[in-house]
Amino acid sequence: VFKIEVLMSGRKHFVEKRYSEFHALHKKLKKFIRTPEMPSKHVRNWVPKVLEQRRQGLELYLQTVILENEELPKIFLDFLNVRHVPTLPKAESCG
Repeated sequence: VFKIEVLMSGRKHFVEKRYSEFHALHKKLKKFIRTPEMPSKHVRNWVPKVLEQRRQGLELYLQTVILENEELPKIFLDFLNVRHVPTLPKAESCG
């Protein structure tokens, strides 16, 4: 199980999931939005350094999905256990 932290709309969200759950999410997301590459499914050894690199890769994956897509599908929000995404106020134009 990997504990992942992502920042969305100024709030930190934590999720603890197995790699297989991230992979299943990726397969679903590809149908609806642009997705980055997933970290490799195969790990040659289970030493802490390698596992930490995979955790960081999964964290980067989720953060990239958030940054590259204006609207996030419900399946993604459900994966993060996010009920409501607060929208940041748009800057008002002067004049």
